[in-house]
Amino acid sequence: MKKFFLGFAVVSLLIAGVLSYFASGDPDGLDKTVEETGIAEHAQEHPFAGSAFADYALGGDDKFTGLAGVLGVVVVLAVSFGLFWLLRKKPAAK
Repeated sequence: MKKFFLGFAVVSLLIAGVLSYFASGDPDGLDKTVEETGIAEHAQEHPFAGSAFADYALGGDDKFTGLAGVLGVVVVLAVSFGLFWLLRKKPAAK
């Protein structure tokens, strides 16, 4: 089971760190629809627009897209592991 989770983590980090550079920088379907329907005129920036991970890159710099992905995977894996560890069934005391 440990090999599976280690493999999962490695593949996730590779996808986030390498393949994210090949992702399109053009607006996705939701952004395009918002722009075409005129909803964008009424939109406001969300509170996290200036955060470190805004626009899927560190500090909004496209050169750091992969690093942002890797850090995101690490955070999600750490939180998931922590929750599973806290919520695990503990063996009954003998």
